[in-house]
Amino acid sequence: MSIITVKSVNDPSKSYQYTDTDSPMRGGMKDVYFSPDKSYVIAFFRDQLDDNQKERLKRITNYYLPQIQNKDAADYFLDEIFRWPSDVVEHKGMTGIIVPTYKGKFFFKQGSETGDTIKGKEKNGKWFAGAKFRNEQYPLRLAKSELGNWLSYFQIAIHIARGVKKLHAMGLAHSDLSYNNILIDPVEKAACMIDLDGLVVPGLFPAEVIGTAEFIAPEVLATKQLDKSDPGRILPSRLTDLHALPVLIYMFLLHRHPLKGGKVHDLDTDKDDLLSMGEKALFIEHPTDHSNRPKIDRFSKWDLPWADIDKLPYTITGPYLTEMFNRAFIEGLHDPMQRPPAEAWEQALLKTVDLIQQCTNSSCSQQWYVFDNSTKPQCPFCKTPHTGTLPMLDFYYEFSPGVWKPENQRLMVYNNQYVFNWHVNRNVIRNEKLDPKDKKPIGYFTFYEGKWVLVNQKLESLKDLTENKEIPVNSMVELTDGKKLLLSSEEGGKLALITITNKNN
Repeated sequence: MSIITVKSVNDPSKSYQYTDTDSPMRGGMKDVYFSPDKSYVIAFFRDQLDDNQKERLKRITNYYLPQIQNKDAADYFLDEIFRWPSDVVEHKGMTGIIVPTYKGKFFFKQGSETGDTIKGKEKNGKWFAGAKFRNEQYPLRLAKSELGNWLSYFQIAIHIARGVKKLHAMGLAHSDLSYNNILIDPVEKAACMIDLDGLVVPGLFPAEVIGTAEFIAPEVLATKQLDKSDPGRILPSRLTDLHALPVLIYMFLLHRHPLKGGKVHDLDTDKDDLLSMGEKALFIEHPTDHSNRPKIDRFSKWDLPWADIDKLPYTITGPYLTEMFNRAFIEGLHDPMQRPPAEAWEQALLKTVDLIQQCTNSSCSQQWYVFDNSTKPQCPFCKTPHTGTLPMLDFYYEFSPGVWKPENQRLMVYNNQYVFNWHVNRNVIRNEKLDPKDKKPIGYFTFYEGKWVLVNQKLESLKDLTENKEIPVNSMVELTDGKKLLLSSEEGGKLALITITNKNN
């Protein structure tokens, strides 16, 4: 074992060190060595790169990296969302990239429930996308302490959507977005995109791979037999990322694949896979064409209950995501221009998080569910009915003086649910650029002496319009059916209309 020093290609005055071992970590195309302090790794490509491939790496490290560093939310993207290559090196004719090491939360602290075979290994997204690793009878099931709850995966999906949004805003495409290139931690609700050395720069650096099998867009698979120079050949791009992104979100929330159903197109398995994921792709939960619905008897018992779309349909993700999945897997499945952009996924996920309810069954495997606007809400996972009244706030904004219009946004109330500035003022946008002061709660809901109340912590101009009285800071207002609350009198301030449901339970 020895310490090797190598120089930067981008800046020859910079040098890096790595610990040379006989058994480096081996990825698909690279051998990976740690720096002596383990703050970064050097990943050497096993095959020699051509000039175009080297130029791509230089562009990623010395042109696109500063673009992230010099813009808003740089810390969020570089510390949390991306493991972005920071430099290019060469040693003995081989090209390598410098990449910050993964954070400790992205390694399994426990093994599976049946052994320690994965303890210390990377929390690759594949472990969490499939149903079998969470099935209590599966021999290699993950430890419950590693799985998080259903709410965890909504927040993970938000991070992934923001990462894709950022890449696209920079003019880049991922080209191989899949659960293999994402690390997730459901416990801390974190996600990190890795293997970013193959990014597509339209017009300069085309995709070198067509993607990972389950995430390749139908139009890419349908034309893969054509030569790369054929104008009819479709290669990975921003639009194909916008197929892979909803596949990822669907799989993390529902633990099944949106296109792998019961329809057989060809008795040859390889041909059938090519057709079912490409030219003949059909959403398994298509509302009118049921021909690709999963046949439960064909599924492994490990895939249940998630494979049963009658018991756990995609509509359990709520109205906003149901609409988005329809756009992605029905309207946009074979018409890429109809696919929703990453920012639309981010906003739909955020609005859905505001509809989340706690399950009252402490032994429920998922702990949370999305309110389905029913008069008798119940958890879809354990079928436990909601007990007690259930308040909700529908938000309105002032379209013109004295004219209020619905914002198509709702906040479900549960005990100790917080209120933030983005609920109160529509000029506060809930995204990665959010001011730290806006991340602090300004009020909360609680069930107090048999009544639901909103406790005002920091709202300077909260007013009960129904009772025509101010609600000062450090006081509370009862939530009653039909009550109108002016949350803020400032420009952009919202009005909330209270509805109390589930009164008879």
